[in-house]
Amino acid sequence: MYNDRKMKLGMHTYTLHLNGLGQNWGFVGEQREQRINIFQLMDLAVEWKLDGLHVTNCDLVDHDPENLARIKQAAEDHGLYMEFNCSLDEEFDPRLNETFESACLVAEAIGADLVKFSLDIRRPTPLYGSCMHPAVMRQLCDVVDQIKEALLEYERTGIRLAIENHTETFADEIVWVIEQLHHPLVGACVDTINSVSVLENPQYAVERLAPYAFNCHFCDNKLVRDDQGAHFLGVALGQGDIDCKKTLQTLKDLSPAFFDRITFEVEYPSAGEPLDIAQEKEVQFCIDSIRYLREELGLGQSGR
Repeated sequence: MYNDRKMKLGMHTYTLHLNGLGQNWGFVGEQREQRINIFQLMDLAVEWKLDGLHVTNCDLVDHDPENLARIKQAAEDHGLYMEFNCSLDEEFDPRLNETFESACLVAEAIGADLVKFSLDIRRPTPLYGSCMHPAVMRQLCDVVDQIKEALLEYERTGIRLAIENHTETFADEIVWVIEQLHHPLVGACVDTINSVSVLENPQYAVERLAPYAFNCHFCDNKLVRDDQGAHFLGVALGQGDIDCKKTLQTLKDLSPAFFDRITFEVEYPSAGEPLDIAQEKEVQFCIDSIRYLREELGLGQSGR
């Protein structure tokens, strides 16, 4: 059935990770200074006509109650919804790590109505065909138990918990976790490209997870082949090899009725460039993506 519901448009702060937001990814030790802080980002979000932000601990800087209260008030003053992005055991940037209980408390403090978790599963090799591998299922059983222990906090606050098909999980594994819990506050964060990292068809992953979707990471990468092999590189939305229009329609058609947000995420491929130049280009990637999502896909404030 064709579904033409209107969707809000938000941004994952990893989109500006070279500018010190989001998180470190793929490298350990180096932490970039914030060229743009969370309050400046809120000003930009209003300028760019965004509806909300998907933030991490790296953006919050610290959990001082006064700081979190200030962030909450600023989001309300800017008219922005907030989502809180966490990990269980992030290997590259442990600043993201929270327990399911602690994440709910931080989300409440900043006025976020959703917590997103990546599970950071450690997969065995070979990777291909390892969906539901016994070594993975043992870890997922532990995850289910941890979420069960935390559910009272989510019920108290009404905050939703979204489990992401991160770069180390298959869509069917995320569905298994959600179905084991069978709770109205537990669903999926659908990432539109992450499944490639486990050699899973991204279209299948979106179709499989959409009925459980609470939110998404809407991304577009381009497959590049050279003498070093194949690379799946970040591009501005609409410039890659993901069918963004079809992906959006799948989410609209199959997701729950309350699903009304598209959170875009872009990774600028900065290899070899001076940081200041890469930072400027990253901001332009962000602006180009917003223009495409609003003008071509009708998302956000101009699409209402």
